[in-house]
Amino acid sequence: QVQLVESGGGLVQPGGSLRLSCAASGFTLDDYNISWFRRAPGKEREGVSCISSSGLSTYYAGSVKGRVTIFRDNANNTVYLRMSSLKPEDTAVYYCAATYVFCSDKAAYWGQGTQVTVSS
Repeated sequence: QVQLVESGGGLVQPGGSLRLSCAASGFTLDDYNISWFRRAPGKEREGVSCISSSGLSTYYAGSVKGRVTIFRDNANNTVYLRMSSLKPEDTAVYYCAATYVFCSDKAAYWGQGTQVTVSS
């Protein structure tokens, strides 16, 4: 079965850290660029970070720059989003997407999302 599965979300206190995973099954992840998006309650979907298929190019939204690192482990068919210094405004459902174009939202595959809640 072809799918992307996110994991690693949860409840964390402000200032804490999380590592989100985006694991592919049924296809080879390194054929694709990967984008992470998030959607907070009552807000539009926001692009968070992207990584090219080679891993050589990355992008970070201004709202997370300096606090987030995206990297990929092609041997394990997984892309990670490491987040630190988390803020309540980072609370959202986080989605990954496999795209043909770098930092596009026109995805070949979408994951189902993982909830991140930052609260004391």
